[in-house]
Amino acid sequence: MRQSHQLSLVGLLLFSLIPSQLCEICEVSEKNDINPLLNTMINSKYTRGTSAANVLLSLKLVGIQNQILRQKMVKEIKHIVKTGVSDLSSGELALIILALGACRSPEETLIYDYHLIDELENKFQAEIKNMETHSDNPLTNYYQLSLDVLALCLFDGNYSTAEVVKRFNPENKNYYFGSQFSVDTGAMAVLALTCVKRSLTSGQVKADGGDLTKISNYTKSLVEKILCKKKRNGLIGNTFSTGEAMQALFVSSDYYNETEWNCRETLNAVLMEISRGAFNIPIAAAQVLPALLGKTYLDVNKDSCVSGSDNFNISIPEPITVTPPESQPHISVNYSVRINETYSANVTVPHGSVFLAVMEKAQKINHTIFCFTMEESSWGPYITSVQGLWASSNDRTYWELLSGGKPLSQGAGSYVVHNGENLEVRWSTY
Repeated sequence: MRQSHQLSLVGLLLFSLIPSQLCEICEVSEKNDINPLLNTMINSKYTRGTSAANVLLSLKLVGIQNQILRQKMVKEIKHIVKTGVSDLSSGELALIILALGACRSPEETLIYDYHLIDELENKFQAEIKNMETHSDNPLTNYYQLSLDVLALCLFDGNYSTAEVVKRFNPENKNYYFGSQFSVDTGAMAVLALTCVKRSLTSGQVKADGGDLTKISNYTKSLVEKILCKKKRNGLIGNTFSTGEAMQALFVSSDYYNETEWNCRETLNAVLMEISRGAFNIPIAAAQVLPALLGKTYLDVNKDSCVSGSDNFNISIPEPITVTPPESQPHISVNYSVRINETYSANVTVPHGSVFLAVMEKAQKINHTIFCFTMEESSWGPYITSVQGLWASSNDRTYWELLSGGKPLSQGAGSYVVHNGENLEVRWSTY
């Protein structure tokens, strides 16, 4: 039986006085600025599986009330929980719980009808067990582990504060890919730690003062690492990590000075990326949208969700009709696979092709050298093996996509290649 958390009168008062965001929030004022994001989420044929949870969560947080759209997303999520909870990763299940429970909507009952909190508790413990037996490596990654803690914290699940303190030290290797700090991982950890801290401060969860101090220190250190990744144009990390970085900074202003982050500058940089078509898959659009309207995942357990601005009237945009060109010119790229040695080929593909198309064409040219496997994820195709060599979370290995020797921030199914480009798939560790 789940432990019942009773708030003391003083604790309840303290909890009610903690705002959902602690700093001045900047947000868009023109709905046209976010219409491309809405079009991507609503009209894409790829809004299925756990992508539906991302989209539902985002739309609910920013206050879009469209029953037909909501029913479509809930139907997709319900199918997943009825047929395949065991196949979900811990983070995918946590995201589904956040989406169903956001804003105290009717579909929240599905969380309890299908015992999703119990399922998440079990998956979270499996992550911890794997860390204990595989050199501190979780089954998935720390982004998903942070989602687990956030969902369990927001929906009164069982988790160990001591375990959180033990695992979420900012110097843990799981915050890094190679030598680079992962901004979106750190940002999700800040949201999770903030939720845990609020539960401790309010008395909802019991722990000693040392745990609270460590959580505050961890949050401060993570925020400093996030701000160190701020670029001159205002983006934080890369285009796709900026939205979650903004959420983290919204709830952690006690840990940095006003001069250290210009929210408006970051917002304008994101709007520029939107105008360039950067967020062209549903999950990318869904992850950045809440921050643009001053929302965070910590707003999930509010009684209702409305747009951050009373004057911001959001409507569902009409589908975009794209007329395909009558003919497509072709381009040529140099494609390489690098393991211990490098294998290369010149590949010709239609103009506008994505990285995956180059890999598929190369595989036809020489199957032995360029054969690969992939699996579908919320972010599109994920490369699982090349030449029979498989990526492994336990060994912290993966297939890295590069252009001109520099890692790409987009996946194989979304990065559009250019004529004369030097593309590479490299066996890497993180």
